[in-house]
Amino acid sequence: MTRFGAGRRQMTVGEFEELARSSPETVTLELISGKLEVKPVPDGSHGAIRMWLLTRFLHRRPDLRLYPGQGLRTGSRRQDRARPDGALAPEDHFAGQGEWAEPEGVLMAVEITSRDSDTDRRDRREKRDGYAAAGIPVYLLVDREDCSVSVYSEPRDGAYRRLESSAYGKPVHLPEPVGVTLETEKLKG
Repeated sequence: MTRFGAGRRQMTVGEFEELARSSPETVTLELISGKLEVKPVPDGSHGAIRMWLLTRFLHRRPDLRLYPGQGLRTGSRRQDRARPDGALAPEDHFAGQGEWAEPEGVLMAVEITSRDSDTDRRDRREKRDGYAAAGIPVYLLVDREDCSVSVYSEPRDGAYRRLESSAYGKPVHLPEPVGVTLETEKLKG
């Protein structure tokens, strides 16, 4: 492994993928901005929000699927390895792509914040920036800490150019290519 320092990767992508393959199922590993990240095991509320989103998309966009935990190659040079809480893509999109898929064809990445100290850096900044750099058109962040839903869109030059945030209970419009409005009243309870 390479030494960790300012601007240096903790490990190569190959080293990370080998480690991730051999890690126990109780741990989710990601390589974000060159750093090894251990994603906490989701709690029941986290799972309930993901299931709520999954069913909304099945009803409103039956041509798409929200794939939980699908590994994606992200970042501008596809050197990061992220497992979003959901990757919205056409049915069977990931068939044959392996554990770490290319982001082309993914319409939206979804993250639901966890109750841990890394969520600000990881979900609100680094993963968002990695999805934008990979050209994923929409990033949906369900922020359980401040009870809001944020929609990032229009990725260009490694950043999302548009942000719309709403408190739980307000309708949230997901722009094209998703084209769905979510009624978020259920998130308040």
